[in-house]
Amino acid sequence: MVIKKTWKEFQDSGLLWFVNMIIHTFGWSIVYNIDDNNQITNVYPARVQFRGFNSNDNAQGYKKITEYLSDNVEKLKKDFSE
Repeated sequence: MVIKKTWKEFQDSGLLWFVNMIIHTFGWSIVYNIDDNNQITNVYPARVQFRGFNSNDNAQGYKKITEYLSDNVEKLKKDFSE
């Protein structure tokens, strides 16, 4: 099963932050551009010199990931029971 999701949903879940935390190790990042209406208009991989995020961004990322897991744990468990 494949369910198409938006980049905004991916970002809001904290998963974009989480993936970027991992790929920053290798000097990569997933970058997005937003327009004046705060809509994501373009997403692309990029080589970057920085590694990781500041402590405030990390705290927000961990909070979003925790909320995502809390809200979706039953759905995630169901994926493995089918």
